[in-house]
Amino acid sequence: MSEQTHTHSAGNIGDPRHARRLIAALCLSATILAAEIAGAAVTGSLALLVDAGHMLTDISVLAASTVTAVLMRRKPSAERTWGWARLEVVTAAGGALALLAVGLFALVEAVQRLLGGGEQMQAPRLLLFFGVLGLLANIASMIILMGDRQSNMNMRAAFLEVVNDALGSVAVVISAVLVMTTGWSNFDSIAGVVIALMMIPRAGKLLHSSMRVLLEETPEGLDLDAVRTHLQNVPHVVDVHDLHAITVATGLPTLSAHVVVDAENVDDYADVLTSLQCCVRDHFPVSVEHSTFQIEPEGYVNIRDGVFHE
Repeated sequence: MSEQTHTHSAGNIGDPRHARRLIAALCLSATILAAEIAGAAVTGSLALLVDAGHMLTDISVLAASTVTAVLMRRKPSAERTWGWARLEVVTAAGGALALLAVGLFALVEAVQRLLGGGEQMQAPRLLLFFGVLGLLANIASMIILMGDRQSNMNMRAAFLEVVNDALGSVAVVISAVLVMTTGWSNFDSIAGVVIALMMIPRAGKLLHSSMRVLLEETPEGLDLDAVRTHLQNVPHVVDVHDLHAITVATGLPTLSAHVVVDAENVDDYADVLTSLQCCVRDHFPVSVEHSTFQIEPEGYVNIRDGVFHE
């Protein structure tokens, strides 16, 4: 016998206002990205080029958040039983790899410039213009997203990405001012290193988080040993095996298990099932609303028991 809950919950992702605000911030960021790439080509600024790479990753995260906000409102189909939820994870992983590549390139290029073997920055006033333009765009995006930043994990992540990119724009502005006042163009290379050092750890963290989901690891913060112990203490439960927990997408952890119930109560499992569902939803730091439990009588032997999990 088996029973399932089918509650696809990911905060308030289905709110259409979220998608509209994310699209506005995405369009604004994409416009500034194009301007920064053009500015880096004209000025030869490493800081501006790295900040453009930084913004490229932010755009990928914003795009993933936008896709999530739009597509998570669509009902799952027979072909896509989770809908498009996983697309945000794939996009985030790709963005993290791009960010790592840009960060490592910036470090190598900065060393070459500091040693006098690379291209030097030109037109600091133009650099200042692009830096201020990027900062204003980030502030505008922050204002757009601020009202919904606490609505769900998806919106909060998008807001934090914009805040982080604003710090990169500040570094560009400071380097431009220092070059203009001192005449030493290597301040631009130093700013590029600073932005790269901000990028690389964040890219590593984003890639690590994405790979945890893609490899279907246990959701961070959920102790499966504690879950097993708690489930085994539910009245009439004899044993719990084949316990699995994964994250499908942001805010969507799932859990499944085979639960052995004593023979006297196996035909009246509704109360047991309700208790199991409440346990994984209410008693742990990670609330699992989508759970699947297979109820089994004592002595039942599944031919696949122990194949993937004890």
